[in-house]
Amino acid sequence: MSHRSSPSLWNVLPQRSPAPCDRYKHACCSYRGEVFMLGGRSSSLLRDFWKYNVVRNEWTELDCGGDAAPEELQEHSMVAHQGFLYVFGGMIDSVYTKWRTPLWMFDVENKQWMCWQGRSNLPQNPVPANRKAHSAVVFGSSMYIYGGYIDIRGSSQEFWNFDFDTMLWSLLDCTQMEVGPGPRHSHSAIAHLDCMYLFGGLKGLREQRDLWRWSFASQAWTSLKTTSGPSKLVGHSAVVYRDSMLLFGGGETQQAPSSCLWRYSFNTQTWGKLAVLPSSSPPPHRIHHCCVGLGCSYQSALTTTTSTTMTPSVTARNRLESKLRPFKNKCFPSNPDTGGDIELKTFNRDPLLTEVTDCHNAVNGKGVEPVGNCLTFENQEAFGEKWSCWDTEKEGTCELEESNDSMAQHLPDLLLVLGGKPLTRHTTVSVWQMTLANL
Repeated sequence: MSHRSSPSLWNVLPQRSPAPCDRYKHACCSYRGEVFMLGGRSSSLLRDFWKYNVVRNEWTELDCGGDAAPEELQEHSMVAHQGFLYVFGGMIDSVYTKWRTPLWMFDVENKQWMCWQGRSNLPQNPVPANRKAHSAVVFGSSMYIYGGYIDIRGSSQEFWNFDFDTMLWSLLDCTQMEVGPGPRHSHSAIAHLDCMYLFGGLKGLREQRDLWRWSFASQAWTSLKTTSGPSKLVGHSAVVYRDSMLLFGGGETQQAPSSCLWRYSFNTQTWGKLAVLPSSSPPPHRIHHCCVGLGCSYQSALTTTTSTTMTPSVTARNRLESKLRPFKNKCFPSNPDTGGDIELKTFNRDPLLTEVTDCHNAVNGKGVEPVGNCLTFENQEAFGEKWSCWDTEKEGTCELEESNDSMAQHLPDLLLVLGGKPLTRHTTVSVWQMTLANL
């Protein structure tokens, strides 16, 4: 099966309390196999901070109070790097805030917030102003911020670098370049190998559908022109999956959310629209949502723990596959020779690991309608031992052959879509799970 025709399987994951309320214009990122979500907007602005355990389908609210924690934010960014989450932008009114630069760090292990207070009073150390709807990616030991909407000034084309080691900002001069995305907000951006890819967004008040590539090596922009691909999009999201970029949702306007899932191949520089399995739940129409990839095929599962933007090599994948995998995703063919047949197992996690249901030939629409989650367990005893040791966070309780990061690497490949407009009728945040077959 070709990359372009590879089908997608969608499931909605029912949430139970305690759980965050449904929202949009929030920020999410993954670290060590868990998902962190901060702020956003529901009927009003939110100032809450949550951690989601995808295996247990459980939410835990984390402290977001005190002077060092962020205030109410929307359309901000959040990335992870070596044990810290970095939150930038999103303040409603930066004129009356006591923080000149809206940057906060969260220490994951110690569960503690810190606010960045650099040497901003020195002219040789410029810092970015508050902005919303910008993009943030991690490359090497730096965070790169592009564009965003700055009050009064409108869309920005500023390109900032924040060095995690020196904790200093630097501005990349893009004004003298002949080509480039220009002023932009509500766009998407991802990092792959030594490049950053930027798609769509708003240029002033006009929606865009252009794709740009920034080379960190040559410090130059390249316009990637294609004859097909997504239409004009704002409020969408993008993640790296193996040798491609997956782009989901958004809309041609702020009031027209989409449910389309696109794949852009870095190797062939072509777009393909991914179909939905006949037995799958229909994908949600979402704009201003968050997408998070989990599993070793998604880049985010590696960059958060290794400070590199490289995708896993074949050798690394083989080494992971050779080890005991406590759980996997049964949405993939159990036998490569079976062609399009997909074996799907789901379970109800209340209580956990009970009432397992088998569904066969999901591609052909045969069998039971899939419900719940595609996660199933090959070895429940091994998983229980590993997870209980990993979850206690106490020294001396057990000895693991692998580091804590191995649990994140053992996660099956899943794409989660969290929140977004339109808001659901339920009080808890909407969480959708997408799995790709035969990629």
